[in-house]
Amino acid sequence: MSLTRTRGKADGVDRGGRGRAVAVLVLVALGAVIPLFGPSPALHGTGEADAPGTGGIALLRAVLFAALSISVGELLVRRLARSVPGAPPAAPRGWSTAANSVGFVAALGLASVVATGNLVPDSLADIDVGGLYGSRDGKLALLEVNAFLAAALCAASGRPGTQVWPLAAVIVAEALRAHPTTEYSPLVGSGLTLAHLVCASLWVGGLLHVLRTLRRWRRAEAGAALLGRYARLAAVLLVVITATGVCSSLRRMPPETVLEQLTDTAYGRVLLAKVVLTAGVAVLALWARIRLARARDPLTACSPARAEVYALGVVIAVSGLLTALPVPIRW
Repeated sequence: MSLTRTRGKADGVDRGGRGRAVAVLVLVALGAVIPLFGPSPALHGTGEADAPGTGGIALLRAVLFAALSISVGELLVRRLARSVPGAPPAAPRGWSTAANSVGFVAALGLASVVATGNLVPDSLADIDVGGLYGSRDGKLALLEVNAFLAAALCAASGRPGTQVWPLAAVIVAEALRAHPTTEYSPLVGSGLTLAHLVCASLWVGGLLHVLRTLRRWRRAEAGAALLGRYARLAAVLLVVITATGVCSSLRRMPPETVLEQLTDTAYGRVLLAKVVLTAGVAVLALWARIRLARARDPLTACSPARAEVYALGVVIAVSGLLTALPVPIRW
């Protein structure tokens, strides 16, 4: 009878935790919708032209970022799991092969856009594959396509750890693509984007794979140890993500124009949405860390951690849109 009562209490705590997590997510979602669809849509009233195919390009970039995060995070957590004393041998089925394959398709779609002069192709005849070799953006697009293909083959091989090299190539290519040579100090911008992408991929993909691993282990001691190791690393990653994100934004929006551009440009409005979402994710991460340290059962931290994963998925979608919008560079 006492066992039944204990289970009832545990279920009640879990349901309560999930309810609070849902409430936080709703508030964060409302905060993200306001700058996007508040007084006007993102582009309305800014004087900026709506680039053709923005929605499709944003979707492809979001898929590419998600695929990259899943593969990078899986590599990280497998390494962390091996260092946990008494860790069970059971491990979740790897998603890297599928993720890298999806990333390959997304990169191929983005390369086709570059091959048609940054326009969405109407037919295969519009795609100039040979022209990709003649431009910097084309070469970087081809590098991403080949790197994802190589990563998928490595993940499917007997040594999945080797996919770290082609995945690194994808991150470097994305960092270089985001900062053309015409930009002021492009290498500085690429370095900031490189650090931002690495840390964001480890944070998002790592949390997802930690939760998948905990479902397989079903042991509080080893699971709590793994979650604790990830939480300590995630705190550092969040600091780096915040610092690099702020520096990158200030490079594109000088301090004296930030407030104006956050409301008067499409890029600023979507960036504001991303900031609101990231702040909500940070609250969920802090909540999970407090539960991990103070709760009688440390694994109750999984409830806010799951909500954190969902919120990070929205952040990825917003990030994809952000990369497809015109950048308001004002030097």
